[in-house]
Amino acid sequence: MNWVCSHLRVRRIGAATVVAVTVGLSSMPALALIVFDPRNYTENLLSASRALEQINNQITSLQNETQMLINQAKHLTTLPTSLLGQIEDNFSAMKSLLDEANKLAYSVQDIESQFESTYQQFGSDLSNEQLVEGAHERWQTSVSAFEHSLKAGAVAVDNIAGTQQQTSSLVNASQSAVGVLQATQAGNQLLAVQAKQVADLTAMLAAQGRAAVLQEARQAAAQEQAQEQFSRFMTGSSYSPSSVKMFHD
Repeated sequence: MNWVCSHLRVRRIGAATVVAVTVGLSSMPALALIVFDPRNYTENLLSASRALEQINNQITSLQNETQMLINQAKHLTTLPTSLLGQIEDNFSAMKSLLDEANKLAYSVQDIESQFESTYQQFGSDLSNEQLVEGAHERWQTSVSAFEHSLKAGAVAVDNIAGTQQQTSSLVNASQSAVGVLQATQAGNQLLAVQAKQVADLTAMLAAQGRAAVLQEARQAAAQEQAQEQFSRFMTGSSYSPSSVKMFHD
């Protein structure tokens, strides 16, 4: 009997609870209900994934553009080593030495006028004293030309050590260049060093050639003058006998 009463009491409590829950749910507003839509959730997840992928792509693109700008900046970086001043000074030194050439210098017009008057004039209108003075002047010109040739060779030899140092410095700068501009500038300066070497060699050969030609011209003029003086001696022109003392009193 007690068990039946207890069972009936439990059923009444359960029924009352169901009624209370039902009344409570019916009294809550519709917006307070949480409804899970798997399809909508999936679409939102896919949209978020696509947005994240786009952001990653943009970040990668910005990184690539930044690296490209960095590389462009490296290519536009100038070479810190510049030897153009030294190279120009070498050119100026050799040019100044060439300008020191006297007598028959490196001028076409001066050579034509001076050569004709000094190496080609042995006519009868010139006295013996003038012929002797001309021979002495030609000798001085040859001596000066040989001295000038030696100076040009000495300058060219002195420049070898500087050229070696400049070449080594520029090669090292080219090997450590961070961009195209630095490598190009180093190459251009190397070409300038080579041009300086060629200029030194040209100046030295020009000085040597000038000295050799003047010496040959002096010998040819001496031969021509000797023939003129011998002809005068044989014809007796412009010759006056004079007494000669063999011993001093």
